[in-house]
Amino acid sequence: MKKKLLIFSLILIVGLFLTGCGNTTSDALKFKEEYESLNGEKTDSGARIRNLNIPKDNPFVYSTAKEINSKIDKGDTFMVYFGFSKCPWCRSIMEQFIKVAKDNNVNTIYYVDVLDIRDVKEVKNGEVVTTKEGDKDYMALIEKIGNVLEDYTLEEANGNKVPTGEKRIYAPNIVVISKGKAIKLETGIADDLKDPYDTLTTTMRKDTYDKLKCIMKCFNDEQATCSKTMC
Repeated sequence: MKKKLLIFSLILIVGLFLTGCGNTTSDALKFKEEYESLNGEKTDSGARIRNLNIPKDNPFVYSTAKEINSKIDKGDTFMVYFGFSKCPWCRSIMEQFIKVAKDNNVNTIYYVDVLDIRDVKEVKNGEVVTTKEGDKDYMALIEKIGNVLEDYTLEEANGNKVPTGEKRIYAPNIVVISKGKAIKLETGIADDLKDPYDTLTTTMRKDTYDKLKCIMKCFNDEQATCSKTMC
């Protein structure tokens, strides 16, 4: 009886250990599978989706707008990446994003898929109208980190820019939150990349790396002082 109890206890301990280890890696594997599953596919317009090779030990932890709001309310310090797997601009920075995070010992980056939670606006008869309401937690998040977000601007067929009067979380948006305050945003998109499906040159990769290195330095700065000239 004692022997059986000992064996059961050992199995339970090993099971808990493996479960704990699995929790630390399951998000990374899920992220890898999510992004790599689109490799080589074509969009509805016929563009070829960029191939990615995501390491198994990437830093991404799945989160939600609600959870990010809660972390902000608690005054946490963290980094969050807003994007989605089909986003071509997100895919253009991804491999450099992971590399620079590793190079700067940033082991946890929260990931919020924004594809279906944002509001959608259009210009109809010269007026801005909402054609899809945003998720309530997304809209709350806009208020909390709006100080670093870009304006939500629409473009008409004739090229005219139409402001909506709101902020927007675009993809990719990488935001540093320090003690519950948004202090820096970066996209990481190379300045020379005009078409997100284009081949990335060495110069583009370096530009992306340097931009993301700057935000990693900001995140690692104990004083959390992020200025436009710090990099």
